[in-house]
Amino acid sequence: MINKDTTLCMSLSARPGNFGTRFHNSLYEQLGLNFIYKAFSTKNIEDAVKGIRALNIRGCAISMPFKEACIPFLDKLTDSVLAIDSVNTIVNDNGHLTAYNTDYIAIRKLITQYQLNTSQSVIIHGSGGMAKAVIAAFYDAGFKNVTIFARNEAAGQALAKKYHFSWVTEPASHYDILVNATPLGMSGGADVNTLSFPADLIKSANVVFEVIAMPVYTPLINEAIRHNIKTISGREVMILQAVEQFILYTGKTPTVEQIKIAAELASQP
Repeated sequence: MINKDTTLCMSLSARPGNFGTRFHNSLYEQLGLNFIYKAFSTKNIEDAVKGIRALNIRGCAISMPFKEACIPFLDKLTDSVLAIDSVNTIVNDNGHLTAYNTDYIAIRKLITQYQLNTSQSVIIHGSGGMAKAVIAAFYDAGFKNVTIFARNEAAGQALAKKYHFSWVTEPASHYDILVNATPLGMSGGADVNTLSFPADLIKSANVVFEVIAMPVYTPLINEAIRHNIKTISGREVMILQAVEQFILYTGKTPTVEQIKIAAELASQP
């Protein structure tokens, strides 16, 4: 039961969804924690971050388009944020706001889990906050043959220079691993039915890695399945990064079974 001692956690996104809310609240209930989680949007990121501090909100997940915009209003940036200039998690310790990036942690874990071959060619679509986490994760995992596919020339070239990767505005004819780190295919947007890579490029790939969590079956994932190509879904990214957030907020580590129950609930329509 919610009471005066209930701890509030939240998320900030341009397009709030139900996944994080259901996932975190399920774990709170399973572990008997007096916490509650609520999704929000905002048109004023500075005031929203000030509200986190002023109202002693314990934790906040940060999604597009606020992953970079929130940085000036925070007190401490951890190494994962300093490396990529992108935040997806804020932890509030008595008014002191510390920034983390659990997206990066999730991507690194999935690269290891799926035993992706560092000698393979990779193309990463995007140059925003999530793309920065993905690019850094592939770089730190030892990948060398990586191309950044970004129509934003300044952002794309800057990321390519930083990590000694290539940058293109239009992809070549083949890459072994395709990674989508853009909103193309995301629920609730104008581009929900848009493929993030050309169909011929998807057909010739060995692995398709989608970062969008909702819907689970994006146009990219569906096209890859149609051609029997190995897929890594945004749902997997979302679950792993959300678990890391949960631990940061509560200091508790849920069991595999508890995570499974929360993830199944969070993935319902």
